[in-house]
Amino acid sequence: MYKYLVLALTLCFTPLLAQEEKAKPAGPFASETIDLGIVVSDLEKSLAFYKGVVGMSEVPGFKVEGDFPKKVGLTDGAGLDIHVLVLGEGETATKLKVMQVKSEKPAKTLKQRYIHTNTGFSYITIVVTDVDAVLERVQKAGLKPYAKSPQRLPEGLPQTVCLLMLKDPDGNFVEIVGPLTKKLQKAK
Repeated sequence: MYKYLVLALTLCFTPLLAQEEKAKPAGPFASETIDLGIVVSDLEKSLAFYKGVVGMSEVPGFKVEGDFPKKVGLTDGAGLDIHVLVLGEGETATKLKVMQVKSEKPAKTLKQRYIHTNTGFSYITIVVTDVDAVLERVQKAGLKPYAKSPQRLPEGLPQTVCLLMLKDPDGNFVEIVGPLTKKLQKAK
């Protein structure tokens, strides 16, 4: 009887274990995407920008409290309330972890006129299926594209693609890449 129970359990769980093994990426990394964390000066404005303008979705976030944030060097002891925004669904969706820390006031990023004027991470790139939809949300929010964007990509790169450059409420560059806008299609 015991042999049959073991055989039945093995037959039931083997496909699940095989499926779990397939889901793991090859190589040394447990995930093929990078989660980005961003400290903002105004949480509500930033969430409105990344959700309402860029089009990201919010999923349940998390809190990091107690002495853990200080022990690992995340904060000076302040707790974290992290809002998680995603592109897509599932475990491999890119996550932007947005937080406003209620402690020592963060230093403003130096005025960044171009992506090369400061060292460190300078911009994020989000590839979309409809740049016009993002532009509509930009206008609805009373914002403007940065510089003279959107623009068709330069010669030698796909000519059916354009780049729309935006800045978030704290002045961080957000590069939107996708199909040519209707205006740029007509200008062909």
